[in-house]
Amino acid sequence: MKIKFLGAASTVTGSCYLLTPQSGQPILIDCGLFQGSQDLEKLNYLNLDTDCSQICGMVLTHAHLDHCGRLPTLLSQKFNSKIWMTSPTRDLTELSLFDSAKVNKADKKDIALYDKDQVTEIVTHFVSSDYETPFPLGSFRIIMRDAGHILGSASLEIEDQSANEQFKKIVFSGDLGNSPEDLIAATELINSADAVVMESTYGDKIHPDGNPSLVIQSEINAIEQSGGTLLIPAFSLERSQELLHRISHLKKSGKIKNETTVFFDSPMAEKATVIFEKYYQLYNQELKDDYKNGDPFHFPGLNVIEDYTQSRGIEKYRGPKIIIAGSGMMTGGRILDHAKTYLPQNDTRLLIVGYQAEGTLGRFILDGQKNVKIEGTPVSIKATINDIQTMSSHADYPKLLRWLKAISGVKKVFLTHGEDGPRTALVERIKSELGISDITLPIFNQEVVI
Repeated sequence: MKIKFLGAASTVTGSCYLLTPQSGQPILIDCGLFQGSQDLEKLNYLNLDTDCSQICGMVLTHAHLDHCGRLPTLLSQKFNSKIWMTSPTRDLTELSLFDSAKVNKADKKDIALYDKDQVTEIVTHFVSSDYETPFPLGSFRIIMRDAGHILGSASLEIEDQSANEQFKKIVFSGDLGNSPEDLIAATELINSADAVVMESTYGDKIHPDGNPSLVIQSEINAIEQSGGTLLIPAFSLERSQELLHRISHLKKSGKIKNETTVFFDSPMAEKATVIFEKYYQLYNQELKDDYKNGDPFHFPGLNVIEDYTQSRGIEKYRGPKIIIAGSGMMTGGRILDHAKTYLPQNDTRLLIVGYQAEGTLGRFILDGQKNVKIEGTPVSIKATINDIQTMSSHADYPKLLRWLKAISGVKKVFLTHGEDGPRTALVERIKSELGISDITLPIFNQEVVI
């Protein structure tokens, strides 16, 4: 068995792997966008370093763009096979890709990565399968397990049925959740594997203890007192729904004012919320209970913004207000217009609630820069900046180790989906705490015989 690392090697984004069994029929796992610096994003325009016409099928772990965002580009590379995923991932990926095509057209114009017609075509390749239900793909037998990261996210158990040697079964973690999560069920553990490809986004960190709702309440109480604006850049999938759920609880408990207006300025996130409501059976028990007692994502004072004209009109609203808008790393979307308007104001607060990759506007601001350029416009930052690390949807290193420890028989580990600092730190912890010594830190386009 061989594996080629076509993305997410030495970086957090661009997840993509080519897995070739002993029989020689390769499959693809994920095909995500590179996000962050300009040098990274240029990689999105390169063809995969393989013959895509020979790929017999593909599996998608989840619907975040750094895992699915390059799918339409496969069409011009003669890819013509089925793409397997869970049903929620199917719905959320279709939504994500059409939104990505729209953003590409607006931002890139003549050099857009793909358009909506290519998205329409790639969606016809999608096939759904349930967790725990084995399916064949070439000479592989594959089972998807709940990764607990976002709705529909999966870890993959892949067994090479053509192999007659010691390495028959490999596990791909996908992105592992920071269980227990606010909305979805816990990360499912896996019993055994010969080799593991594991994410390492927070391989050097322990998420601090704390209740994110207390920070959200404090930020909202501050703008209720000052009459200012709270900006929250949020990813459309999972994070936006978690914010709505937590604000709903704060309003019901009287910890923030019912009349405080929340502008939900993300059409994609609103559509994702509808998909979340469709798959209520995958909620954790607390959210299932909330669902039985009413809509867990809507509350008094919520103002859902539909079009761009309404979005621009938010500026006219006087009084304390909360604006939740995409994108989560401030790399595009409606949050940028709001940032240009409100970050230079002293009574604005910016609350970062997700991971900020190197080279993104969100990372620059979080690192303390006071003068930035947003879409070519110089912006002086006078707003108060805060962040919540306890809302991460990625496992920290103790949870990564706990997940890996549960897998018996592991002989090799490949650490991906992390910057080199976190990856290197995780190597030492795996060696010292789990006793696994054969650990590889792959680089871009490296191929390894397992």
